[in-house]
Amino acid sequence: MIAHLRGELLEKHPNGAVIACGGVGYALTIPVSTYTSMPETGAEAKVHVYTAVREDAIQLFGFATTDEKQMFEQLITVSGIGPKLAVTILSGIGVIDLAASVLGGDAARLVRIPGVGKKTAERIVLELKDKFQKWGIAATAPSGSAAPASLQPVEEDVLSALLNLGCARPAAEAALLKARDAVGGGDFERLFRKALELVR
Repeated sequence: MIAHLRGELLEKHPNGAVIACGGVGYALTIPVSTYTSMPETGAEAKVHVYTAVREDAIQLFGFATTDEKQMFEQLITVSGIGPKLAVTILSGIGVIDLAASVLGGDAARLVRIPGVGKKTAERIVLELKDKFQKWGIAATAPSGSAAPASLQPVEEDVLSALLNLGCARPAAEAALLKARDAVGGGDFERLFRKALELVR
């Protein structure tokens, strides 16, 4: 089982990356938080890896920190949550905020993440709350048409990330423009988080 990779970053996208190790390129599915922490392509990248083995495929999921990987591993223990949805959840909310939402019983906050319905959010809270309490995690936390021609590269990445999370293009584009007005440009993660809050 592959648990960690270190090598040249060949490609990176808001939901995926390719890292070359020993002449082999490993394709990874990653959350947005890992994407924002990665270096530029051509540099050395290090990721913690979860290997998912199915009858018809082997998939690798990469994470910048052990906390992200551990949260991913907890999410996939919840009924109805597979690896892809777990990555989507981690793209929509940070590890600390997710833990705070679970401990605070705030299922409504989780429902705002694309792909997470009310029942799924309630299951996350119900099935993980006791585990988080045993760990001593604190309940407090810090707070098909072409893309618009005026988008900067970082904004195109945000739009791509929203579409990969299942947002409809018109809604994603509208949320992105509103987020740009609210937080300005330049920072992918701030812009993405704000757009995710605004998408309808």
